[in-house]
Amino acid sequence: MSNGSRGKRRRGAQQKAARPAPTPVKATQPVRGSGVTSRLPVVPWLVAGAIAIVALIAILVVFKTGTGTGGAAASASPLASGTAVAAGACPTAQPDPLPAGETRTVTLTTPKGAIAIKVEADLSPIAAGNFVALASCGYYDGTVFHRTATLPDGTPFVIQGGDPEGTGSGGPGYTITDEPVTTPYKRGTVAMARTAAPNSVGSQYFIVLDDKDGAVLSSANTYQIIGNVTSGMDVADAIYAASAGAETPASPVPVTTATVANP
Repeated sequence: MSNGSRGKRRRGAQQKAARPAPTPVKATQPVRGSGVTSRLPVVPWLVAGAIAIVALIAILVVFKTGTGTGGAAASASPLASGTAVAAGACPTAQPDPLPAGETRTVTLTTPKGAIAIKVEADLSPIAAGNFVALASCGYYDGTVFHRTATLPDGTPFVIQGGDPEGTGSGGPGYTITDEPVTTPYKRGTVAMARTAAPNSVGSQYFIVLDDKDGAVLSSANTYQIIGNVTSGMDVADAIYAASAGAETPASPVPVTTATVANP
């Protein structure tokens, strides 16, 4: 993609992009950003209740974009009805939903190989239409998988991409309307990242790496599912492995091109 085309993107005005959070914090670990320790004696049932609350907060708060503190609201309001996008142009507001019953195959080509994603309108028509529109216009070309997260027990969690800035803070300059999640998260699920704010999805997406991760993601259940990987999960695993355990890779793997086929 040319520098001129890339310059047409509106960046950074969106939310800090959704960082799917690795699991509840262990009871012995401080809650990120709290900086608070208690010296008061507590009874066991209060401890159990506090741990449960911390676990829920960890899922809902750390599963944010950027720093994990929630971030700023995007500058553009989502459009309920969608906006038609001219051929070859990237959207500047919420694009039209993918029509009911339709599917597309989005292929992300990387130096590690290709990942083919079956995008299904019936899962989340607004989010599916947005993802397909961005892939069609070359928005994802050159973006990187900026996050490769792991659960505390060592289980691979997600690989996350779609940020034109490569920092976890960027987006297309608009957000889209929320939709209900009606299917479980599992290995190969592709979903959109977001902040805690309503209607905060932009361009960032993630691929779930293990069935075990579904329990963590379903506890929040707010990340619009757009489809599933039909081939190339070995490539997703290789992208995760390339980070050598770092959540923020020093040399993140890029998407060289994203293409869309019908179906």
